[in-house]
Amino acid sequence: MQSLFQILMLVLDVVWFFIIAHVIMSWLINFQVLNLNQQFVAQIWYGLNRILEPIYAPVRRLMPNMQGVDLAPLVVLIAVYALRIILTNNAAAFY
Repeated sequence: MQSLFQILMLVLDVVWFFIIAHVIMSWLINFQVLNLNQQFVAQIWYGLNRILEPIYAPVRRLMPNMQGVDLAPLVVLIAVYALRIILTNNAAAFY
């Protein structure tokens, strides 16, 4: 059962990394440091969007419209961190 705990923590770490990469990349694109006309940048951007959109969509439906400010990544990051805390505090159930 310990391996199940470690796999769940790994999945949460990967999701955390993808969200952070997506947020940083969105900033760099909006400040025109990165250009979506470059094929490599566009592939990474659209790949991250395809991975994270199913996670963001339900959160965006529940949140009010913020007129251009997307807080869905922040809410998902908080949820991932909360899941990590819950799993860590209940790690004894996995042993």
